[in-house]
Amino acid sequence: MTEASKPVLTGGCQCGAIRFALTATPNKISICHCRMCQKASGAPFASFADINRTDFAWTKGQPSFFRSSSIADRGYCAACGTPLSFGRIDGERIEIMTGAFDRPDHVVPTRQYGTESRLGWVVGIANLPSQTTQQNYGPEKMATIVSHQHPDHD
Repeated sequence: MTEASKPVLTGGCQCGAIRFALTATPNKISICHCRMCQKASGAPFASFADINRTDFAWTKGQPSFFRSSSIADRGYCAACGTPLSFGRIDGERIEIMTGAFDRPDHVVPTRQYGTESRLGWVVGIANLPSQTTQQNYGPEKMATIVSHQHPDHD
């Protein structure tokens, strides 16, 4: 990235082997419930920020890719397994998993796709009993945990 194209958003994988930057805001941010996205993310749905490839760069390392269909590749970190991207083969845009951003709170979904596979219980998540990580583990256990995760910044 050049000085003229300062990053608007940055992110990367869990271990830090792969980092990326955007020089413009995403075109759209969405959730996909399709079965392929469920499998690719290992979660009930995937969330993506759609970005023009001209506004995106891998700034450290390169992901490995799995051709998940005849029209798309999915990028991931070969070192830690973090799912990172979805892209149509030879497409002009790339979709980056919102959880891979350093500030995922800045990439808020505004639409949903693949709702034919949406799990019925997803709509009630906000109403489930909840607690913080510290409440779950307790302060004594939290004090003993050493994170090997890359920090959310370069």
